[in-house]
Amino acid sequence: MASTANERFDLTDSTTRARLLPHCRLRSGDIWQDPVRGHVVGCGDAADRSFIHALCESVPPATLALHDPPYNMVMGEKRSPEAFADWCRQWVAHSYAYMAENSSLYIWLGADQNNHFQPLPQFMLMMAQTAFASRSFITMRNQRGYGTQSNWMAVRQELLYYTKGQPLFKVQYTDIPKILRGYYKEVNGERTENLERSRSDTIRAGNVWVDVQQVFYRMEENVAGCYAQKPLKAIERILLASSHEGDTVLDFFAHAGTTLLAAERLGRRCVTCDIDPIFAELSIRRLEHFRETGRMGWGRSRPFELHLTHLRKKKLGPPMIVAAER
Repeated sequence: MASTANERFDLTDSTTRARLLPHCRLRSGDIWQDPVRGHVVGCGDAADRSFIHALCESVPPATLALHDPPYNMVMGEKRSPEAFADWCRQWVAHSYAYMAENSSLYIWLGADQNNHFQPLPQFMLMMAQTAFASRSFITMRNQRGYGTQSNWMAVRQELLYYTKGQPLFKVQYTDIPKILRGYYKEVNGERTENLERSRSDTIRAGNVWVDVQQVFYRMEENVAGCYAQKPLKAIERILLASSHEGDTVLDFFAHAGTTLLAAERLGRRCVTCDIDPIFAELSIRRLEHFRETGRMGWGRSRPFELHLTHLRKKKLGPPMIVAAER
């Protein structure tokens, strides 16, 4: 069944959830181990130390952690910015424990411009008390955004970049052609123009990303019901900049499974989880869907209905599940 432009597939709706939960292969505390590439997907709370230990103990320390927590939400409930920061402190500490000596941490975080930009300042102050070092404050531009006639259109998403030790960083380039001319510099006694000295015909990615398309229903990578879905291009840029092929990547908030898919495409091993069994299942299905079809998502279709039918036809068995010892 295909969804239309005006149709909203709500994975938080109680009726929808009751219909989908019986088809989820993971329950709280369960962990799936991918027999093909060694990915690990779990269903559990990122703030639960014993669960995270079970999730991460079988893989090498991560050189990259990339998290997209629910903004100002704790266990699905709205909390104060201070309570949100305290909750974040727990899974940030768990990340640190399972990251390599030299590694990178990226965290997507919102800022409510109508309420003192919470919870961004509270989170940043919390991070200042950790052993991580701040490295960059990245802004990704949304093409659509939201706003009123009485305020500037809100089109940004915040991405914080922290480091542990001295991690790898590889410069990345955008698809935007270089057009600035007239900047001259003498190199080895020869006067050269800036484009002559360039390593690429396109501009280097900075901390303002305007070349990444926000995910919406017409794009192939769209996953219906995942309204906080991040663009695959943005996640792959981070993986290419801050990890090597074969490295372990952590993501404690799987949601649409984008980090898992990016790791699969770029030859990394992803260790991810989600507290909601529906999103944990959806992440596994997205990986299976990619391996079977080469497609990065379901576009305007709904992932569960179509893929469930496909799985029945192929009579695929369930993945190997290891129950976490609690």
